[in-house]
Amino acid sequence: MKFVKSLLVAGIAAALLSGCGSNSDNAGNEAAATATAAAQTDAVSTASIVKEQDPFLKAVSAEGNWIVAILNDLTVDQDVVVAGEFHDKGAAENAIYRKLALYAQDADHKVTATYTLTAPKVTVQSENFRVQGGTIKGDVYVEANGFNLYKDATIDGNLYFANADVQASAVIEGKVTGVTEVK
Repeated sequence: MKFVKSLLVAGIAAALLSGCGSNSDNAGNEAAATATAAAQTDAVSTASIVKEQDPFLKAVSAEGNWIVAILNDLTVDQDVVVAGEFHDKGAAENAIYRKLALYAQDADHKVTATYTLTAPKVTVQSENFRVQGGTIKGDVYVEANGFNLYKDATIDGNLYFANADVQASAVIEGKVTGVTEVK
């Protein structure tokens, strides 16, 4: 919940700052607001808000964070590996859980924008990994139990599972444009 509130504050701050000053100042204001928001969010909820390839790849790695949110459409020119064991809200006493947020929302938790992550291949090795909002454009390979494609998310590609047990543990509420099978 702290992450959502921090994300909301960051969004409002960025919107307010982007409306101030001349066009040449807007890029600097947005960058400053984004950096400040990300720092505040990371300090409060151990989340990672990213908008570029390298920080994204680090955030989804085993050294990353329990939740990764992108701030724009993002194209990654290499395979993505979601690895490591993480807990809901970054607290060890909470359930194992990891999330990729491909959306922005307002104060009422209404989705205000969705984003597309484009990658040649996304491999999921983190247990209980949820993709929420937006689209992953590319094939997704799931090797860990508990994968969840939330109802507002899309995989524009194929969804492959390492084995039948991993597939049986998945919850697929969203849309997959390609095949869904064990491979």
